[in-house]
Amino acid sequence: MDISMNELKIVESELGIDLDILLGAIEEALLHAYNRAPGAIRGARIELNRSTGVVTVWAPEEDEEGNVIGEFDDTPGDFGRIATSTARSIIAQRLRDAESARILGDFQGKQGKIVAGTVDSSAHSSNESRDFFVELGENRGLLRAEEQVATEHFKHGDLIRALVLDINVGPRGASIRLSRSHPDFVRELFATEVPEIEAGVVEIVALAREAGHRSKVAVWSNDPTVAAKGSCIGPNGHRVRAVTQELHGEKIDIVDYDDDIALFIAAALSPAKVTRVDILNCDTRQARAIVPDDQTSLAIGKEAQNVRLAAKLTGWSIDIRKESEDTRGAHSEG
Repeated sequence: MDISMNELKIVESELGIDLDILLGAIEEALLHAYNRAPGAIRGARIELNRSTGVVTVWAPEEDEEGNVIGEFDDTPGDFGRIATSTARSIIAQRLRDAESARILGDFQGKQGKIVAGTVDSSAHSSNESRDFFVELGENRGLLRAEEQVATEHFKHGDLIRALVLDINVGPRGASIRLSRSHPDFVRELFATEVPEIEAGVVEIVALAREAGHRSKVAVWSNDPTVAAKGSCIGPNGHRVRAVTQELHGEKIDIVDYDDDIALFIAAALSPAKVTRVDILNCDTRQARAIVPDDQTSLAIGKEAQNVRLAAKLTGWSIDIRKESEDTRGAHSEG
């Protein structure tokens, strides 16, 4: 007997795992082990007897012309040991999966999504750190200082929303890392507020963010009857306003994505008006934007923030020039 069926039935009973699913996983792992062995025959299959636990490798038998005419037993001599080891490994993994499911409960599948909780500043990860924990029902997430927005301040008991960066389950329980500064936090906020994004009609193609200050969001619609930018702004601006309020006043520029890079760059420099965009070098992704003289400061932005975010959004280095200028005296950002 290669595998103890009694052990598997106990696992089925205690964990609620269907025996056929467990056996299928073991057979798949054993086939992988057989195929890695020297002399393995292509097209073999594993048979695990549901009554006795005996494992057999059946390999195809071919005639002189390569036609399959039957099967023969090609079970390696030490396959009983391999089968036992593999079964125990699969069971152990299933036990870990079950424990993870028990610990996380309804929290499974939340990675990359926004969750809401309560600030527990009394449980700082260290006395001198700005890190704090967030109570999330039966679980607790950690919002480290580097994942916070410098302009935001929370106190114990505040309600807070954050993006789930990753989830790990270890011997001490679940470790959930949160962020409010990650660009995807803005992306998910829009997905929450804009039904067209959730439905897949409107897509956020690119997003650049300097958390706490400004975000630029490039959107596109696969339905010509749906305006991507208008959908994200919403009636009377209430959708984008809801996102801005959650971000405590962070400015948001929503622009239309365009496959024509010159048009996309011009849009990315919003709220500045752009006269034209010249493509200088496609290989090095360099472009020059010509703007009216009175729009130069707006195009560049305070501390070059606007042109810097436009460069991040488009992936191009952008050189800003006044209409009255020649090739001298430019400000660029890449």
